[in-house]
Amino acid sequence: MRMNLNRFSPTLLATIALLLTAVFVVLSTTALSVKEGLKNQATVGAGTSSSRSLPIYSVETDEKKIAISFDCAWGVDHTDTLLDTMAKNDVTCTFFAVQFWVEKYPEYAKKIVESGHELGTHSRTHSYMSKQSEEEIRDELTTSSKAIEKITGQKVTLFRPPYGDYDDEVINTCLDMGIYPIQWDVDSLDWKNLSATEIAMRIVNGVKPGSIILCHNNGLHTAEALPLVFSTLKNRGYEFVPIGELIYKDHYTIDHNGRQWQNPKG
Repeated sequence: MRMNLNRFSPTLLATIALLLTAVFVVLSTTALSVKEGLKNQATVGAGTSSSRSLPIYSVETDEKKIAISFDCAWGVDHTDTLLDTMAKNDVTCTFFAVQFWVEKYPEYAKKIVESGHELGTHSRTHSYMSKQSEEEIRDELTTSSKAIEKITGQKVTLFRPPYGDYDDEVINTCLDMGIYPIQWDVDSLDWKNLSATEIAMRIVNGVKPGSIILCHNNGLHTAEALPLVFSTLKNRGYEFVPIGELIYKDHYTIDHNGRQWQNPKG
């Protein structure tokens, strides 16, 4: 059936045209909003604590406190220099050691703790934890923690996933065992064998109150970079503390960036 538009007045036709245009605009806008909403939902879902269990990347604090950390998995060539430099600059930090490193270099595990530093676990095998079952994750954390505690006498309360790799199972299992999972918000990239100056500049330009810095005990130029890092940041009013002294142990929230916030009292 065809409609004879000649039967309608020009005014009525114009009104109908305007109404159809308005309907088209509304439908187009709604479709776009739905599309954008789904896109935003997917983006949020991929990176918020409401949909993912996150480790601690940094800490929200009014104090100018930061933590520098060193992952230990391969060798000890530069570890004495690291410890000497920190002693000279009155800095205490956190090391994360793999079980086979601790068992191969027990004298260094002891030396780290005896020098006043914190020693957390970096797993048993330095594997991708997100590919493991809950039982395997528990075994990695349990055996590596026991190895550290047996050699040093220090209780393990911190864990850094190898390669920074984790999923909900890793984080939830870790927390269930009473161990805090730790990441970082400042990466020195020292494992890429950057120069000492490049490492130092990445650190001093990246930190803010509550930052956690990632380094490696066997980085080629890491120890060489530390004096500049310590002198620059101390002159800016920063204090270096072990991660265990930086983070909140209870009554906290972790936002979508992995930043830990102390919950308001009351």
